[in-house]
Amino acid sequence: MTKLITVALATTVLFTSLNANDVLKGSGASFPYSVYQKWLKAYNKETGLKIDYIKKGSSKGIKDAKARAVDFAGTDKPLSPKVLKKNGLYQFPGVVGAITMGYNIPGVSGLKLSRAATVAIANGTVKFWDDALIASANAGVKLPHEKLTFVHRADGSGTTYNFTYYLSKVDKTWRKTYGAKKSLNWPGNHHIGGKTNSGVAALLKQTKYSVGYIDYADAKNNDIAMATVENREGNFIKPTLKSFQIAAAKATLDPAKDFYSVIADPKGAESYPMVAATFILVPAEKEATNKRVTAFYRWCYTNGQTIAKSLGFVPLPESLTSKIETYWAEKGIK
Repeated sequence: MTKLITVALATTVLFTSLNANDVLKGSGASFPYSVYQKWLKAYNKETGLKIDYIKKGSSKGIKDAKARAVDFAGTDKPLSPKVLKKNGLYQFPGVVGAITMGYNIPGVSGLKLSRAATVAIANGTVKFWDDALIASANAGVKLPHEKLTFVHRADGSGTTYNFTYYLSKVDKTWRKTYGAKKSLNWPGNHHIGGKTNSGVAALLKQTKYSVGYIDYADAKNNDIAMATVENREGNFIKPTLKSFQIAAAKATLDPAKDFYSVIADPKGAESYPMVAATFILVPAEKEATNKRVTAFYRWCYTNGQTIAKSLGFVPLPESLTSKIETYWAEKGIK
């Protein structure tokens, strides 16, 4: 009789925890927002369970996670094991995506940007589109003598962190002067800022002769032209799912370090240089809630690959998701 009561109680608890009206709440990075939204809708359709995710930017996502304002948070800037331990958080990767250089130059297509040109655009030393630094990689393209406008994120952003991390790997002066940050007082007087990647997309679309860093999915969804960019091997690589996959394969994400790693500018002749992993933060003390979060991401890893690929994101390989599953088990959140 006691055994039957125990089973009944356990079943009641299970169904209570999986009540469709009991909504899991997440916030943070806008970089993976498009894929997360489609995953959430598909998961809800299949299971009846509802999860809300609000794009606020990585800085606010981290803040919400630390304050326990949400059940989970997204960040494109991974937290170090020391910071995670201090704040009682666990961390694991959700998906890999790419940052592109979107541009709006009337009459110009097929733009190429060298590593040096990308840095010069960001630091303001290039003022006009027909500058020799840009023109040298664009033989046969008639670039206008128009002032360029650099569009960046105005909020604390993991996309900004990954972009400035990339600039820091490309250019020593940038690394020493600015480094990799979620937000920045951008040099020069040629720039404007938008909140979230959607805000950057809107500014790029409405501002002629503009260029800015933006995630591939938002650029694609808004029909924004994307530059072919130079990788560390000196090859110009188009932003495509294949080039993202080649780059992502070079990533090292170690569960012993809570997957703490920035994967920008990988080696490889065909690697796209501006790739980024995006991460999930959960509070260590909320085991029951965390198991519901990890159940969702397990579903995404297994069932969400087609959705991710359709948006230009790289699904995590099985070799990595098996490590994540082990990490969850060790933390008691599987």
